[in-house]
Amino acid sequence: MFGRLGAWSFRRRGVVVLAWIAAVLVGGAAMSATGADFSTEFSLPDVESRQGFDVLEREMAGVGSGMEGSIVFRHAGGFEDPELQGRLQRFLGEVDAMRDTTVLSPFDAQRDAASPDLLAWYAAGAAELGGDAGELLAAGGQSQISDDGTIAFATVEIPAETDAEAAIEQADEIKALAPDLDGVQIEYGGRMFQALEAPDSELIGLAFAIVILIVAFGSVLAMGLPIGVALAGIGMGSVLLGLMSNLVEMPDFATILGVMIGLGVGIDYALFIVTRFREQLHRGHSIEESVATAVDTSGRAVTFAGITVVISLLGMLLMGVKFVAGLGIGAATMVAVTVVASLTLLPALLGFAGERLEVSRWRGITAAGSVSLALLGVGLDVQPLLIGLPVAAIVLLAGFALAPLRREVPRRPPKPLRETASFRWSRVVQARPWTLAIGATLVLVLLAAPVTAIRLGFSDSGNAPEDTSLRKAYDLLAEGFGPGYNGRILLVTEVPDGGAASSTPFLELTRTVAALDGVASVSPPVPSDMEDPASSAAMLWQVFPETSPQDEATTDLVQRLRDEVLPEATQGSQLDVLVTGTVGVMVDFSAYLAERLLVFLAAVLGLSFVLLMVVFRSILVPVKAVVMNLLSIGAAYGVIVAIFQWGWLKDVFGVEPAPVEPFIPMMLFAIVFGLSMDYEVFLLSRIREEWMRTGDSRTSVADGLAATARVISAAAAIMVVVFGSFLLEADRTVKLMGFGLALAVLLDATVVRMLLVPATMELLGDRNWWFPRWLDRLLPTINVEGATDDVTAELERELGGEADRELEPTR
Repeated sequence: MFGRLGAWSFRRRGVVVLAWIAAVLVGGAAMSATGADFSTEFSLPDVESRQGFDVLEREMAGVGSGMEGSIVFRHAGGFEDPELQGRLQRFLGEVDAMRDTTVLSPFDAQRDAASPDLLAWYAAGAAELGGDAGELLAAGGQSQISDDGTIAFATVEIPAETDAEAAIEQADEIKALAPDLDGVQIEYGGRMFQALEAPDSELIGLAFAIVILIVAFGSVLAMGLPIGVALAGIGMGSVLLGLMSNLVEMPDFATILGVMIGLGVGIDYALFIVTRFREQLHRGHSIEESVATAVDTSGRAVTFAGITVVISLLGMLLMGVKFVAGLGIGAATMVAVTVVASLTLLPALLGFAGERLEVSRWRGITAAGSVSLALLGVGLDVQPLLIGLPVAAIVLLAGFALAPLRREVPRRPPKPLRETASFRWSRVVQARPWTLAIGATLVLVLLAAPVTAIRLGFSDSGNAPEDTSLRKAYDLLAEGFGPGYNGRILLVTEVPDGGAASSTPFLELTRTVAALDGVASVSPPVPSDMEDPASSAAMLWQVFPETSPQDEATTDLVQRLRDEVLPEATQGSQLDVLVTGTVGVMVDFSAYLAERLLVFLAAVLGLSFVLLMVVFRSILVPVKAVVMNLLSIGAAYGVIVAIFQWGWLKDVFGVEPAPVEPFIPMMLFAIVFGLSMDYEVFLLSRIREEWMRTGDSRTSVADGLAATARVISAAAAIMVVVFGSFLLEADRTVKLMGFGLALAVLLDATVVRMLLVPATMELLGDRNWWFPRWLDRLLPTINVEGATDDVTAELERELGGEADRELEPTR
């Protein structure tokens, strides 16, 4: 089937290319017509914070349950000037008049004017507690102007279901309304103003990928095909993600994650197929035969590897959270599209390139270098269009006239297989298998050690770059009111019929919470009916901790409120006080994912083990693959904890210490485990092929490693550069994901593939391929390498006849 698909795509290459172009254009037009609907909301299952939001929506007109933001003002002379207050109040009034927007202003005198019934309700309860209502309310009241009068803030809230694009547009409209006042600093913070900008660091990855591919292939055209296929896959995948966002709840950064993954795997998959195509050409096959064989062999492996990645990503559906499921579906879609592009578009492009793929001229090398420089400049924002692209255009034009630029770049003939550095390295490892296996394992275990102290949670705006308005607003609130004002905790309870007749139990609860260590202040109880509080159906408190939202002490405070303080304070009553708000959501989301992480890991590991067992007809090979992949991923986790959580080398990477986002370990595992299976399949399938042909377990490892090391190294280098380039982004989560992926791939391609695999296979010998006969009969047969006759012929030529006596299979 694969060979026929490759041959069909080759023969109808014009139709295939036009079909891809039409699909992207039509899909783009459809997405423009329907629009994307990426979500900014965390849709949690039935956890306490979700229950609290339901009460707020039902009984409190949604107060505190929407997407919040803060507009923070600073004026060295304070805000007593009536004219200044009037200007700022008019601005906030215009914001409040916007559709579905609620503003709580620090300059609205009417806001603080409580109804007589509400004051009487407070006073009656305070008298029962032996205190004065004014004192109680002042002690726990919330002020929106700092004690020194120089900092003030307004809260802005829009519906939680507002999509990402609409939220960004509304935030921009608010900023455009802001007055320009001498001496007044205005900053914007909170989720509403936290626009996630599309990164451009992938261009840096592309720039280095061009260089790596030219070095690996020695051909500009051979370099361009994998990049072109990857970009086509990303384009089509992005269109599909935009359309799917209208059907599936998908977070606003699903496309960014998809581009990150699609670029890496797209180049990798095309690289494997192009490499096999060139091998076939070198053996003297026609272009069509070479395309068909490449798709029938490497194309099979690409398909199997892609399916493994997709399965790993779709395993995130087991987490039971729509937000996480949307990430998994988006990333899996991008990978699936790149596989389809590799099997259809790439054979068509190979048909157009033909034998010119083997020819490279100096004008092409120079032009490619100029384009790489341009991309690097765009990524680093250093005016590259004045450097790279004009140079590339000039070189291409001059190349047709200047003889030196028209000359072909000299090519070195490939070395025989057993004279390569990879073959010699394998022999070095096989000579000291115990030493190197133990040493490599200890290195990975040592790097993984910090993972035992991992703390899952969300970073806050205090981790944003210092020059952003988001960070400035955060710092101003922390300076004027304390760190806790950046992450209020909401307490809400439904009140039984007649249960609000007296304010005493609610004021007593306010006192209890306010006396807790770690609490800066608590607002008085806010009834759902401000005009007739005795008939209220719900009650709301705002708790401001002394610590920031991401601080471990804040998480501990939430847990103490839920487990100890609130149950004891409401014992004997019918009140069930729920802890909610943004901080409550963060705590619940982290705990929910942590509880289900082991189920996800077990499902992915188990399924991967079965797939590898079916493919390689072995028990020990898939066991080793699972263990080694766990070691490399665990090492990446450990380094992430040391840098992003503990703050080691934080100045080098430009990050501030914070918890590890709860979805990061799961995403890293799904992506890296799938990608590491790519290298596992390409390496082990070649090793098993040689073992089946010769029966020599020792030589088959060396030959298999020598045959695949160069392409695996190039593919891994591209992955590392593409993922690592995201370290240059400002967003901490993007940095964390990019660094984790780059490090895990680097460890997998070096320590695991170059050390652990050959060392352990040497130690186990023929036992690597032991497989019970009853299980062999029971399981289906999957061939990921297709026909292998050509491979045998190649080995005969490379070994100069040494393999003649080994042509008959012994297994």
